[in-house]
Amino acid sequence: MHIFDELDHQLISILREDGRAPVSKIASVLGVSRATVQTRIDRLLDSGAVLGFTLRVRQDYDNRGIRAIMMIEVGGRTTTKVIKFLRGLPELYALHTTNGAWDLVAEIRANSLSDFDRILREVRDVDGIINSETSILLSSV
Repeated sequence: MHIFDELDHQLISILREDGRAPVSKIASVLGVSRATVQTRIDRLLDSGAVLGFTLRVRQDYDNRGIRAIMMIEVGGRTTTKVIKFLRGLPELYALHTTNGAWDLVAEIRANSLSDFDRILREVRDVDGIINSETSILLSSV
């Protein structure tokens, strides 16, 4: 397991804001050499501490999609099987384990209400899922 030092934390913070930032710009902000930044990025990726880089789209530029949070209760010892199935659904943007009354939290992204309805049915039909509650995300504040 990778142990983060202060430079790693600063580097990750910059990359979270702009995953496409040039290494030279990051080096300048951090006050280190380009080679140091590249070595740190490579080490973070190789260790699995950083899984990759993603594109973030401003919500007001992508208002076609429907976003929702689904809380999922899993019965018995089927959590691993349920997680494996849910990871295969492309509309589930993120999946998290949690504590409390719900076992899993899924972030759903669908292109239309009919797609949203379909994915809700697919998730609710998974063997092992005994209950769910979904809230559509209306706007970010």
